[in-house]
Amino acid sequence: AMYIASQMQLAGLYPGGAGGGYLQRVPMVGVETQPDSSLSFSGAAASALPQVKYKDDDVLWTETQQPLVDSEGEMIFVGHGVVAPEFSWDDYKGQDVAGKVLLMLVDDPPSDDPAVFGGKARTIYGRWTYKYEIAAKKGAIGALLIHTDASAGYGWQVVRGSWARERAFNELDPNAPAPLKQAGWMTESAGRALLKAAGQDLDALIAAAARPDFKPISLGVKSKAHIVSKVRRMDTSNVIGYIQGNDPVLKDQAVVVTAHYDHLGIGDPDATGDRIFNGAYDNASGVATMLELARAMNLSTVKCSRTLVFIGAAAEEMGLRGSEFYANHPSFPPGKIAANLNLDGVSVLGVSKDMTFLGGERSTLWNYLQDAAGFFGFTISPDAHPEQGSFYRSDHYNFAKIGVPAVSIEHGQNFEGHDAAWGEAQWKEYNEKHYHQPSDEFQPTWDLSGARNEAMITFYLAWRIANAESMPTWKPGDEFAAAREAALKAVGKGSK
Repeated sequence: AMYIASQMQLAGLYPGGAGGGYLQRVPMVGVETQPDSSLSFSGAAASALPQVKYKDDDVLWTETQQPLVDSEGEMIFVGHGVVAPEFSWDDYKGQDVAGKVLLMLVDDPPSDDPAVFGGKARTIYGRWTYKYEIAAKKGAIGALLIHTDASAGYGWQVVRGSWARERAFNELDPNAPAPLKQAGWMTESAGRALLKAAGQDLDALIAAAARPDFKPISLGVKSKAHIVSKVRRMDTSNVIGYIQGNDPVLKDQAVVVTAHYDHLGIGDPDATGDRIFNGAYDNASGVATMLELARAMNLSTVKCSRTLVFIGAAAEEMGLRGSEFYANHPSFPPGKIAANLNLDGVSVLGVSKDMTFLGGERSTLWNYLQDAAGFFGFTISPDAHPEQGSFYRSDHYNFAKIGVPAVSIEHGQNFEGHDAAWGEAQWKEYNEKHYHQPSDEFQPTWDLSGARNEAMITFYLAWRIANAESMPTWKPGDEFAAAREAALKAVGKGSK
């Protein structure tokens, strides 16, 4: 954070943090499950119930932010755990699950219709964050997710590397539902064994949960958790710098560019003994590009009408915590933030002939994206892996939640000098071998011409939006359109 602040200062940005500095304090609570914690099951065919081992078969934590929690509750399988009135879908069917431990599938209910749960694309209902939130709202004391590579979009090593370590949470809201006493993931093999002991079959339950008439199933099993946690209050910081707009009226509005600077720190060693999770691609590459963009913007002789805000976001890998805090404590009211452009991993493999803009088609930002495509000569490709739910997995999502039209800028998979199959192979290798692993580190063979290209594209988009007569809006009917209307109303403006 201090390094990024120093680079912002050298680039000539004004400090946008607290007390005349670049840092915005983000108070958090760190919770690390200790090895003497345990998860066990009783009831049903007791002798057949799996004996799960922490990290190997499950990851487990408490959301109570307490150092010692013992909890026990009857288990209920609730399918995908989704309540989506707009799709006439309710996996709970009115069943009271208060005090229970819910067993859930990770993804959305399957659909081939883009108008229903996004078709092949993942929606917010398929995100683990939603699963735990809805469980708490329903009064459950726990929620366990059954992991599969296909449904999660990544292997168990990612779950283990991301969750079996200290996790950072925002401070508890006393007005929110009671936090879950036990939360976690189970491997597919452990989940299958648990369900088999309860007289159920995972594949049959997956098929049943795919239908809207699915009803919760009591398993006749109790989940007992003994969770010992190391709990500490800690601060991190968002890093904020800005270039003030030169229009006397529009300077009170902003275009925000974000890139998260955190990764996973030091964790379990990989096969080579390396324990340092550098996060070079994800997301040092995005931060470096954002800083270069800020430097170039400030050097430009043609200034922008709106203010440009650059944020190095903290704790993204812990659940988008830094951007969530900024969204709740913004330096500009949400109704005066024109747009958010997010950078989360830029091309290190050369120039991509296509670009992907996560969420771009959902707002009038689409017009600017098409202009950029024509100006720079790239094609716009849809998300190559919509099942990953990437729109909901980076910091732009927290801006969307408060109504700000937001997009995450990503390179495509068609690289100059290579065919599309090569690009797909590179993505697959990174996702399977390097994503959230110590091996995500700088390589001398990287070709940063693509990063430069993405910086120019982002510069163009930021400049166009910052000088436009009106601010972008979400398209009618989008899930964030109502939040935009409320944000504009709060600052005394209509929707136009």
